[in-house]
Amino acid sequence: MTVKDLIDVWDSEAHGELSGETYQVRLPLDTAAKLEALVELFPLRTREQFIAELLGVALDDVMSSFPYVQGDKVIARDEEGDPMFEDVGHTPRYLELVHRHIEKLRSDKLE
Repeated sequence: MTVKDLIDVWDSEAHGELSGETYQVRLPLDTAAKLEALVELFPLRTREQFIAELLGVALDDVMSSFPYVQGDKVIARDEEGDPMFEDVGHTPRYLELVHRHIEKLRSDKLE
């Protein structure tokens, strides 16, 4: 590992803001076993770090898997002048809800 690699790791771990909420879940046996295997393979990382990182990646993957659903409204034009239509699928609403919950979690954290 180089110093640059180390800085990349630090950057990736430091950019996120932590919420004041904690979540307690019971994992299916095979999921818990996989988590424990990761902890054993990478002993310098905690269970909580793995859970937070894997959940974050999974949620990003969920969002990127939402299909684009073309609406009727033209929101822009591409470089060739062709219309680009709004997305009326899950993505815009999901992003709106995420933003709303970020604001709520931040304000709850301040109280």
